[in-house]
Amino acid sequence: MWPIAGMLLLGVVGGAARSRSRRVPSPDRKIVTFWKDVPLEQGADLVRSLGGKVLRELPLINGLVCEFPQATTAFYRALALSPQIMDVEEDGLMQILCRWRQPTVHPRQSVPWGVERVRAPRAWEESRGRGVRVAVIDTGVDGAHPDLKGAVRGGVNFVKPDAPPVDDNGHGTHVAGIIAARDNQIGVVGVAPEVDVCALKAFDGRGAGAISGIISALEWCIQNGMQVVNMSFGGNHNRALGRALDAAREAGLVLVAAAGNNGRPNSVDFPASHPGVIAVSALNADDTLASFSSRGPEVDLAAPGARILSTYSGQSYRELSGTSMAAPHVTGVAALLLARRPRLSGSEVLEHLKKTATRLPALGPDEQGAGLVNAAAALGIED
Repeated sequence: MWPIAGMLLLGVVGGAARSRSRRVPSPDRKIVTFWKDVPLEQGADLVRSLGGKVLRELPLINGLVCEFPQATTAFYRALALSPQIMDVEEDGLMQILCRWRQPTVHPRQSVPWGVERVRAPRAWEESRGRGVRVAVIDTGVDGAHPDLKGAVRGGVNFVKPDAPPVDDNGHGTHVAGIIAARDNQIGVVGVAPEVDVCALKAFDGRGAGAISGIISALEWCIQNGMQVVNMSFGGNHNRALGRALDAAREAGLVLVAAAGNNGRPNSVDFPASHPGVIAVSALNADDTLASFSSRGPEVDLAAPGARILSTYSGQSYRELSGTSMAAPHVTGVAALLLARRPRLSGSEVLEHLKKTATRLPALGPDEQGAGLVNAAAALGIED
């Protein structure tokens, strides 16, 4: 068991080369990224010498989260031009991507329509995800929920590091249930009902999470052998988080993200829009695109995302809608595949899921990517 232990609103500074001109953020809490040849201790000394306070180390990107009381725009311009510093950005916020919630009564066990639609029950003949390690970066998970007992194998709280990863929102528990709710004669069944879930709480009770917390969660995933990471959140592009995603992808992790709830063309949120991340749009039960779903060329796959019944905090159940609900369907299918083929890299999983997806004739590629994720086809099960 692993140990129990976050909408980007960003102005940005920085670039990929030391001579590159840089845009300047407004004074606030900052992520300062140093060049690889600069030790973090040296970077911390520089920050302190300039009157700054180091709040958190981000070793994955060789960065620090810092505060500079009463700093000016001119100060940040000078800071960004330091030969030791590669980049300076605000430690902004991202937001979970749930549209609305509908309370429901405690159901007898059923297989939700989304789980049926991705053909997970057919795939269970070959794989139920046993032993695959899935990280849910979210608002926490209610590990005491009767449908998740045995599924949640620990977690870490990056919002309040000394506290357990309790779900004070409900979103993370709902996402975890779509992936991993147990086949136990009560409630619902998840796409991969035998996976191991790790609850990484990077988002607070309002559904907001700091970039730095998400980066720390990704580093934890790499260090603790996670195989699939579900990211049902989004916002604007952030370079520091992009570097962390690249490191996670290079480590072989499968990264799955919600496309966004903007409901417009060319509106896919970050991190779903980042190269190598599986971007998932949301479908209605009739295979039409949900009106709220973002769409664009970055979309890789589509999955059910409207009126999805799953577990909820307080040991209850709710119907939720959003691309937040679509992404964990793909995460669960990826886990089913990895249980059978554990040596696949993240990029290989992405290509295989795209190759075996069911193309929906009424939707264009910007709406569905390669098509509806298909668990049975991914495992080579033919009708």
